[in-house]
This record gives sequence, structure tokens and C-alpha cells, in this order.
Amino acid sequence: MAKILIKNGTVVSPTGRHEVDVLIEGETISALLQRGQAEAIGVSADKVIDAKGKYVVPGGIDVHTHMELPFGGTSASDTFETGTIAAAWGGVTTIVDMALQRYGENVHEGLAEWHRKAGGNCAVDYAFHQIIGGVDEQSLKDMTYLVDHEGVTSFKLFMAYPGVFYSDDGQILRAMQTASENGATIMMHAENGIAIDVLVQQHIARGETDPKYHSISRPSLLEGEATNRAIVLSKVAGNVPLYIVHMSASEALEAVAEARNDGMNVFAETCPQYLYMTLEDHLAQPGFEGAKYVCSPPIRSKHDTHAHHSDLWKGLRMNELAVISTDHCPFCMKDQKELGLGNFAKIPNGMGGVEHRMELIYQGVVQGHLSLERWVETCCTTPARMFGMYPQKGIIAPGADADILVWDPNGKTTIGINDKHHMNMDHSSWEGFKIDGKVDTVLSRGTVLVENDTYLGRKGHGKFIKRGLCQYLN
Repeated sequence: MAKILIKNGTVVSPTGRHEVDVLIEGETISALLQRGQAEAIGVSADKVIDAKGKYVVPGGIDVHTHMELPFGGTSASDTFETGTIAAAWGGVTTIVDMALQRYGENVHEGLAEWHRKAGGNCAVDYAFHQIIGGVDEQSLKDMTYLVDHEGVTSFKLFMAYPGVFYSDDGQILRAMQTASENGATIMMHAENGIAIDVLVQQHIARGETDPKYHSISRPSLLEGEATNRAIVLSKVAGNVPLYIVHMSASEALEAVAEARNDGMNVFAETCPQYLYMTLEDHLAQPGFEGAKYVCSPPIRSKHDTHAHHSDLWKGLRMNELAVISTDHCPFCMKDQKELGLGNFAKIPNGMGGVEHRMELIYQGVVQGHLSLERWVETCCTTPARMFGMYPQKGIIAPGADADILVWDPNGKTTIGINDKHHMNMDHSSWEGFKIDGKVDTVLSRGTVLVENDTYLGRKGHGKFIKRGLCQYLN
């Protein structure tokens, strides 16, 4: 069994920093050793990684991705192969993707299709949530079967996209009641899709068709209203675990903070685009350039009533927001985003980010928004605990999978289509962003995937992870 010793680095956990060496045997971490202890006890390593001056952190876990997702007349441009290679380049060693069931489709067939797409193709480990686009008697039974037998313990519902994924309040309540019985977590896209559709059509009728109107037609008030409504329904269903995905708005955050203060099992994630980007600087770029930044919920205005950026950063510091994911759903401009030329409502919703989350949130550490420990907690450890993968994933400790990112705080990273960019897109959502730090070395289950700016991984290395229930419940 091969042994790897990572020495001289600073191991970072959610609770502190430790000057210890990491011994890996095979696919797992076998020991944390005091400096010099490996030599003293005669450990003979097959490979030694010198992490002097660097941070040794758990591999990143992105619990919200959409590889190969059919949407808006096209499909997300990253395959499971290209998307997980990009993830590896960004220090992400596990993704949780969204298997799809639309109205009228079979849940089991949807999950099987995602296994077919991912199986043998992933560079890093992967798991699935299940989108329930059609809540009925059969899909409710299928939810419990997936929890009990398939290691799929979280289900995503939509209060948006009428006619595609939308569930009404009655359907949501029934799904939540089922989750309260089987222990599953309900993930919610919380926007008032019925009202949004009215606003969208009104803008188009007035000839307001540029990409910026994507944001204007989806006001933050309607995200806040839907979030509050989802929380009320979860309370009626018996304090069922509720996880609000891709939160962008202060009003939504306020609803979650109030629910958590009341002791409810309510959690939320945000994404880098909602921490850094604005309507004015991105969606409102000249011509059709703003289409690159069309995602839902939308990027918010910096002139809004609320200071969304600073509120979300504060929410992360105070644990009102538990997780940072990406909602990685990439589309090329050519032949994909261009479907919405002359009509913002037809622009496929999504951005690419799986490669850059660890980098972008580390920059938040540099800027003083988060502590180093909180970076690890929100990007690695809490995602593992929230979705039933801890302590196999999300921590550097004996017995855990040897999923490790060696991060160089003295390095520099420039993100851009001609700089650092490995996602299958013809543009970078993060063009020109500069990071005061750098991915140095990435290991997945003891296998080196990235080292010396070289990709060493292989298709099919990634394994499917059967997940347990949420480990945060009251």
C-alpha cells in the first residue's frame, strides 16, 4: 500500500490551525504526526510532499453542480468528465450533482440516467441530489426508496420555472411531509416563479429585452417572499430539514436567520457570483455581453435597497449561511447563450464556477470577510456534514478519505479564458479576477490529481458516494 507524507505544512480545520504532518496510506489518512515524528518512528514514504509555508486543507466539496443538464433548449456544456477535471484543477475533490426528474418522468429513470452519464467518467468523487419536478404519489414513494436504498438523501424542488420544474405549495407540503418521515433534506429554489413570469412578459412587451432585465424582472423581494413561504411550509410539515439553495438576497437571508434563531432545521447556501458580482458591472455590460452572467436567482444591483454583498458575507461569518457552492451550470456564448439574443427570457440560465470556488472564497479571507478556518468550514467540512458524507469527507483526520488541497498563500492566480480556465466554455465567467493564493497540489483518495501546474488525474478515478442523512438536525 503506497504511503504519502505531506510535511511542514499548516493543517487547517474549522476549529484551528495545526503544525502537523499528514501520513496517507492507500486511499485514506492514517495519521497526523508531530514535526519530525515520521523520521523518528522510521516511516518510509513512497512520496513526500513538502508543504512548507502552505496550508493543507480538506479537498473542496461543491454540493450544487449541474453537469450535462438539459435546460432552455440546450444542455450545460460541461460533461461529467470535463466538469470534474475542472473541479480537480480548483481543489474540489467531491461534487454533488442534481439528477433530474421532470413533470411526467420517472424518478428512478432520471437517477439511472445520471448514473449512466457520470459512471466511469469522473475525475473526482461524486454523489447525487434528486430533482423532483413532478410531485405525485409515485414520486413521493420513490423519494423514500432513494433514501433507504440508493444513498440519495436530498431532494430539490422549485418554486420557480412554471411549466418546467415548478411545484405549487400543496405539492411542496406533501414532499416535505414525506421528507419528515424518511429523514431527507428538502432543497429549495426559492423564487416566486408565478409573479416573475408576469414581470418578464411585461418587460418584453415594452421592448426591454437586454440581459440586465433578467435581474430587474426577478426582484429580491420575490426571493425573500418565497424563502419565507418555504420556511413556513417546512414548519407545518414538522420542522423538516430545509436547505435554501443559491441565496442572493438580503430579504431571503433575514427569513433564514429568523428561522434559525427559532431553532428550525433551516439552512442556506450562497455562491461566489452573489458575493462579488453586480447587475451594473456584469449583467448591464454593453451589447449582449451581460448574457454571460445570466443565472437564477439573478446577480443583484449595487444600488438596491439592501447591501446584498455585505449582508451575505456577514451571514457567512455568523453561520446564517452554512455553505458556499457554485450552482455550476455552464453554457457557451456561441449557440447557447445566443439563444436569447433579443429576448433575455430565452438566455439559458447558468454560469461556470466549479473550478474557482476555493480560489474566490480564499480571496474573501484575504479581504477580511472570513477567517481561514471559516473558509474550510463553508467550502469543505459543512458541505460534508450537511449532506451525510462526514467524516469520510470534509476533514483531515485519521480514517478520512485522503482528499487534500495544498494551498499556497504566497502564489498568485489570474482567472481568465487565456489564463486559468479548464471548464468547457468559450468564455470565463470570472475573466480578469486575481487571487492572492494558488492551488498547489490536489489529492483525491490518496491519488495526486494536480501537481506542479500539471493535471495527473484520469477519467473514471471518481467513485459514487452513497450519502447518509443530514448531520445537523435539531
